[in-house]
Amino acid sequence: GTACQPIIFASGQPVGQRARGDWGGLILLGKAALNTATGTANIEGITPIPDTQYGGGANPDNNDNSGILQYVRIEFAGIALSPNNEINGLTFGAVGAGTTVDHIQVSYSNDDSYEWFGGTVNCKYLIAYDGIDDDFDSDNGFSGYVQFGLGMRDPNVADVSGSKSFESDNDVNGDANLPQTSAYFANFTALGGSVNNVANPLFKQSIHTRRNSNIRILNSIMMGFPQGILVDATTGVSTICN
Repeated sequence: GTACQPIIFASGQPVGQRARGDWGGLILLGKAALNTATGTANIEGITPIPDTQYGGGANPDNNDNSGILQYVRIEFAGIALSPNNEINGLTFGAVGAGTTVDHIQVSYSNDDSYEWFGGTVNCKYLIAYDGIDDDFDSDNGFSGYVQFGLGMRDPNVADVSGSKSFESDNDVNGDANLPQTSAYFANFTALGGSVNNVANPLFKQSIHTRRNSNIRILNSIMMGFPQGILVDATTGVSTICN
């Protein structure tokens, strides 16, 4: 796409009748590092088949190239195959640093706007608008650099799992598996929209880092959330450098 002619992935419903969850979402799969026991996994939200596998296994390629994604809007996506097993607006599975991702907007996602499972891909200029769950979710050893982002929320819209702008885990069990989730997010603005802490009770923190995650969020502004930053070190150690 271009700035004047972006690629638009949208609902097939008529304008005015579109809603979150009208279709699945955009998924990129690569062969970079992933911190599962085998270095591979099947992407969540889809019944596992050979084509849903991602990760480089015992010999990952952290410079793997999954192509170019530029000037793209993704709207009304997000479907749950089962609880905690959903397709997001834009999902990355072990995508490598040879991939180009910039100038992306995800609007009205029915799950996370963006989620990274492992990988090393670097991204710039990301917008998450009015998603139902988390704006930017990182898991399973994601270690890329993400810069220049905006999250805008409706505080009355939230997911049963608890909605945040940033959520991060090393893995679901908080294991110390390597590579550790250690992405850098810089120059972000997250606008929660809550005034005087009035919001859906499931609308939670601006940042929730937990389960042995070690992400860094730098030079960023978070406002309008009922709670600020939650560093949950119950399992492992979580670190944020502001």
